[in-house]
Amino acid sequence: MSINVRLIDYTDTSDASDLIHLLSSYALDPMGGGDALPDFVKQNLADSLAKLPHAFSLICYVDGKPAALSNCFEAFSTFSCAPLINIHDIIVLSEFRGLGLSQKLLTKIEEIATNKNCCKITLEVLSANKIAQKSYEKFGFAPYSLDPEAGQALFWQKKL
Repeated sequence: MSINVRLIDYTDTSDASDLIHLLSSYALDPMGGGDALPDFVKQNLADSLAKLPHAFSLICYVDGKPAALSNCFEAFSTFSCAPLINIHDIIVLSEFRGLGLSQKLLTKIEEIATNKNCCKITLEVLSANKIAQKSYEKFGFAPYSLDPEAGQALFWQKKL
């Protein structure tokens, strides 16, 4: 079995197609919300990401087939006065689960973060997604808190 992890070229039509295929599969999964991606997103995502200098995506191929994806964004930690990488999406297609692909993606993300002198890598995970949590814990992630008495950080949103 051949496993290859590399950066996506958002301007390459084949890479853009694989990006949308993987993200669409994730969107349909209950952990991705269970709804199809809107046509607007499918048609514009790769071009929009290409315009963001702080965005990068990694794709994992198994025997030449798109199997896993991570979309990441560079941000900044004011408390550390250093850049950080936020993993916005991490996706492994169901037929490729159990091959350690998330660990391979996380390893490459950590390599990129280290090369950029980042102070940390962040991500969000649904409380019911125990499989993903185990994968992240295996890689060294833990819930975020400044002081255990203050509790853990919660991820909130306000849709516009």
